[in-house]
Amino acid sequence: MSRGISDDDIESVIGDAVDEPARTGWATVDKTVFGVSSGIIVVVCLLGVFFTDAVGAGASTALGWVTSNLGWLFILGASGFVVFALVLAFGRYGSIPLSREGQKTEFSTLSWVSMMFSAGMGIGLMFYGVFEPVTHLASPPPFVDAEPNSPEAANAAMAYTFFHWGLHPWAIYAVVGLALAYSTYRMGRGNLMSSPFQAIFGRDRIVNKGWGKPIDILAIICTKFGSATSLGLGALQIAAGFSLLTTGEFADDPGTALPIIIICVLTVGVVFSAASGLAKGIKWLSNTNMVLSAVLVVFVFVVGPTVFILNLLPSAVGAYLADLVPMSFHSAVFGGSDWLASWTIFYWAWWISWTPFVGTFIARISRGRTIREFVLGVLLVPTAVSILWFVVFGGAGLHLQLGGIDIAGTGSEAAGFFAALQQYPFFIGSALVVMVLTAVFFVSGADAGALVLGTLSSRGRKEPWKPLVIFWAVLTGAVAAVLLFVGGLGALQTFTILAATPFVLIIIGLCVSLYVDLRRDPLRKRTVGPVRTSSEVLGTVPFTRPATDGDGDGDGDGAPSDAVPLPVDDDERN
Repeated sequence: MSRGISDDDIESVIGDAVDEPARTGWATVDKTVFGVSSGIIVVVCLLGVFFTDAVGAGASTALGWVTSNLGWLFILGASGFVVFALVLAFGRYGSIPLSREGQKTEFSTLSWVSMMFSAGMGIGLMFYGVFEPVTHLASPPPFVDAEPNSPEAANAAMAYTFFHWGLHPWAIYAVVGLALAYSTYRMGRGNLMSSPFQAIFGRDRIVNKGWGKPIDILAIICTKFGSATSLGLGALQIAAGFSLLTTGEFADDPGTALPIIIICVLTVGVVFSAASGLAKGIKWLSNTNMVLSAVLVVFVFVVGPTVFILNLLPSAVGAYLADLVPMSFHSAVFGGSDWLASWTIFYWAWWISWTPFVGTFIARISRGRTIREFVLGVLLVPTAVSILWFVVFGGAGLHLQLGGIDIAGTGSEAAGFFAALQQYPFFIGSALVVMVLTAVFFVSGADAGALVLGTLSSRGRKEPWKPLVIFWAVLTGAVAAVLLFVGGLGALQTFTILAATPFVLIIIGLCVSLYVDLRRDPLRKRTVGPVRTSSEVLGTVPFTRPATDGDGDGDGDGAPSDAVPLPVDDDERN
């Protein structure tokens, strides 16, 4: 889901690579990572353009195979990440800081919470804010024994919406962010997705022998399709609002021409932003988006069914907590495979595809936090924001649907938000706000995502070569346009799941790598039984050095450059 984070935020998020190579231009690019990842993405785009039907049919077949044979992997993986994160928080590793000894937190608690709040807002909430709850109300999930448009279906609708946007997605981000933060700030490694795997395979294999390159390539491909999905959803929603304001009607089949035109126009804005370095302007727009989002929430809460929304909050949270475990383990063994592929598995794949971006962000802003603080903050704050958002907008949609206004059946999926706002005063103004919010989330999210992809393909550089960032920005728009051309919303969901499937294994590997590192940490709480001696730890682990000023190496990344055990040539850096 597209995030409300600006270039300025991302530049501070990424940090410098350890001993960043003194290179410029094309020489800064990791040719292998860039060539393979961009080549695969371009080939997929070209096949989609010239062999549209064949690509659509092949993707549908692959999706059927994945959901039938690997759906359990997404379901168990997402729930396992929740358990793993909570075990780390409340177990013997919870008090370990994500920094060297004596190093303070970089941001105040208020700033930290505020930045995580901004990371939780984006196109996804705009697109699904009304649409998902009313859809589950009108057509309950196959695992729910309730009549459509009944109070029981309404409770289940909110429970499933919270389930898809609550603890599970943020646990996925938490475990990836935690592995990256620990590896960078505690172990002094580079900031690539492959760096934590040095705990398992050693630095020589991951960095010098290139074993980490396939991991970074997968991270780029996965992020590219996940970000393209967000941009595609944003274009569909803007197109729905534009059609309504110009024709006065919702189109049941709006087609793909207008969304593709919108993608092309907004991609020009992304390229202009990336080329001109207007970080301050994009940051200002992102902050404006946050204010407009808050205004929109207050507006609907006040002019909408206020008492209904207030009553819905405890009821919906109770239903979510009561059904959390059953929802977490529903599979297609006795049916429901199509529903799972369209909803739960798609969501888990979408969140997984964004982990290289969001994981990097929350890792960077959390330097100095303990593992317990990190996990609880990442899980609870964004979940609370999502609950508030869906109670207000989803509650407004449910109230209208239960009152006889068919929000779920009005136009396309992207029309749900506008269909609800149409029932309240100042519709044209509120609709324009929604379109502006979505457009700026599109530009700022695509720009920041392109910067992260540039970093991943430049050995972890803080400031990637500008033409490389522009290339990734253009390619993001191209992928979104091609996926809409191939099959609209269905194609966006299909390719997201297919791209994220192998990355589930990468996240599991990150969890294992983190655990291996934590087992050697001298600050873990001791248990009865044999443990590694302190001399062994002190002799092999760089994080035992006390912190001095800042990060001690002057590069501002929080990773001590003196922790790197072996010097490497420029061509061998991560």
